[in-house]
Amino acid sequence: MPLSRRLFLNAFGLGANRRGLSATFVSARGREANEAKSAPDPLGQAPLAASTDSADIRIDSNENPTGPGAAVMAALVGAFGGAGRYPTNSRPSTSDLRNAVARKLSVRPENVVMGAGSRELLRSAVRIFTSPTRHLITAAPSYEQPEKMAEQIGVPVRRVPVDKNGRLDLDKMAEAARWSGLVYICNPNNPTATVHPAKAVAEFASRLRKESPETAILIDEAYHDYVTDPGYATALPLALEHPNVLVTRTLSKAYGMAGLRIGYAIGQVRTIEAMARWAMPYSQSTLGVAAAIAALADQAHIDAEQARNTEVRRFTTCFFKDAGLQAWDSQANFVFVEIKRPAKEFKEACAKAKVLVGRPFPPLDQNHARISLGTMDEMKRATEVFSRVLGINQARVISGSGSIREK
Repeated sequence: MPLSRRLFLNAFGLGANRRGLSATFVSARGREANEAKSAPDPLGQAPLAASTDSADIRIDSNENPTGPGAAVMAALVGAFGGAGRYPTNSRPSTSDLRNAVARKLSVRPENVVMGAGSRELLRSAVRIFTSPTRHLITAAPSYEQPEKMAEQIGVPVRRVPVDKNGRLDLDKMAEAARWSGLVYICNPNNPTATVHPAKAVAEFASRLRKESPETAILIDEAYHDYVTDPGYATALPLALEHPNVLVTRTLSKAYGMAGLRIGYAIGQVRTIEAMARWAMPYSQSTLGVAAAIAALADQAHIDAEQARNTEVRRFTTCFFKDAGLQAWDSQANFVFVEIKRPAKEFKEACAKAKVLVGRPFPPLDQNHARISLGTMDEMKRATEVFSRVLGINQARVISGSGSIREK
């Protein structure tokens, strides 16, 4: 039977009910965890065997649990007619998307390079700025893609442990960075969820320019839209002012588009030109381009998503703190909690109850776990599982306002 446009759209939930299966499909919940599970385990252990398809609550990959907004879904449906065109020839095109990012950030298009999410950009930066004699500096723990890329191409990696509050130790990273090729700053940091204020980041960049002027700095702002700390600000001005600073962002998080793979980097023109030489051709799809342009224009959706996430974050953080467990100050859409047992054991026990939480993050994997934030309903159900798994004597239900009542 021929597959009509209507049947094709309905197959992905893009027909009459555009906010059902379609949003879940586009947000690609669980992609990060599945990707990590297929990679070699740093501890030499076999991957977990829990079925992801049978999970009731999937809070293991830092996605937006509600997916993209209505404007994005409408743009996706409208773009199907042009799916036969390469994204450079479609309307809108990749050039239109680059221009849209530039307008959104008040920069020139020449200051923008696009990527398949931020992953492609992070890996390209490692290829450009490091070498076997110019090492990579990263935090421990932090997002693993830069160090994975470095290891693949034979670049030495120096890992600087986070401080006692789960924040990047910028002083020690600066000390380790002398004569290095690239310093990776994830702000807010994944998995610890902590953030550095704009002043601290600027001072770090200034110090590095004096002590190791050839060293590049990559500031990953994947969780920028979730930050509520008033001391935080984007590092985009630093990237535009200094040739050795690059800022990356992604539409996979607050924008709910992890399944469409849209990211971008901002920097000076020569830096961006170097990044563009490593860009994968057609790394954005025709559908993704249309969806991303619509998403960038829908600030109201991002504002609503930040408010939703802030409420759920407060609820989840209060749950753990009232249980006597330390949760570091989160400025992202996940929390990092001291569970006082190995993360692998916690993950496996939760998976048996059909709740998937984050993978282990060495060197803090023996007593901490990363828990992504789902919807409020998901987190209320998940905390009941956490109570049983962690042996919390009295499960408590915490309202969105932070008040507590005994269950």
